[in-house]
Amino acid sequence: MPHPISSLGAVHTVVSLLTVAAGLYSFARYQMIDGTTRSAKIYLAGMVASVFTSFGLSSTHGFNIGHALGIVALLATLGGVFIPRIKVLGRARLSLSQFAFTFSFFLLLVPGINETLTRLPVGHPLANGPESLIVRGSLAAWLGIFVLGSTFQFLWLLSCRSRT
Repeated sequence: MPHPISSLGAVHTVVSLLTVAAGLYSFARYQMIDGTTRSAKIYLAGMVASVFTSFGLSSTHGFNIGHALGIVALLATLGGVFIPRIKVLGRARLSLSQFAFTFSFFLLLVPGINETLTRLPVGHPLANGPESLIVRGSLAAWLGIFVLGSTFQFLWLLSCRSRT
């Protein structure tokens, strides 16, 4: 096995998968991450735990791009929580808050895509590193999904706002 997983890595993976599941549930059920729902609270707690557990993980034995993405994802998540409280933003608060949450979800999966493709299937991973064509293609597809999803979410939020 080329990349054995540590105990911390296993905990991080489980926490991250729960966070992804809570985010997906929120998007499917509410078309957004609504901070008042149970799934959003699980997402928020999971995001914090996922980022903090990632700091103990590094194949390069130091700070890496995955850690940086985690910090940006955590900042975006915090933005999603606090933007609705900034009154000066007016009606844009909901759209900006949801973009921040959606961006944090996008960032959560960027290192996950690389790690999954370089570890699975066990013994014969699909990719040998972040430079692999399959990793780059998967990340490009994920970016496309993020752009399309954010656009549809923004339009949906506008249509909801115009009905009220």
